[in-house]
Amino acid sequence: QVQLAESGGGLVQAGGSLRLSCAVSGSTFSIDAMGWFRQAPGKQRELVAKITSGGSTNYADSVTGRFTISRDNAKNTVYLQMNSLKPEDTAVYYCNADQYRHDYYGIPHLYEYWGQGTQVTVSS
Repeated sequence: QVQLAESGGGLVQAGGSLRLSCAVSGSTFSIDAMGWFRQAPGKQRELVAKITSGGSTNYADSVTGRFTISRDNAKNTVYLQMNSLKPEDTAVYYCNADQYRHDYYGIPHLYEYWGQGTQVTVSS
């Protein structure tokens, strides 16, 4: 099993910055992509940013240029640096990790893991 623990959320004024961290523990072998999603009240969960084990990244259009995702593979930790925050960034932010495991026949299966979420509130 894999456990994800997020930290770093909080209340910040518009234009401010926050840094989220997500530590992965447990059976961390074959962890591939890791990312951050967010869900605002009354809205669907959406991708914010994702990073592969090789360091390739992709971002939602709404955060490009303001947020930066990074990871420390040695520490099994992924970070999200959020700058120039806007009130519309207010949401619960969830950490996500993808893990491939091979079954008895050697066929890989993708497992997704989620953190418990951390609240980010941006005041205007």
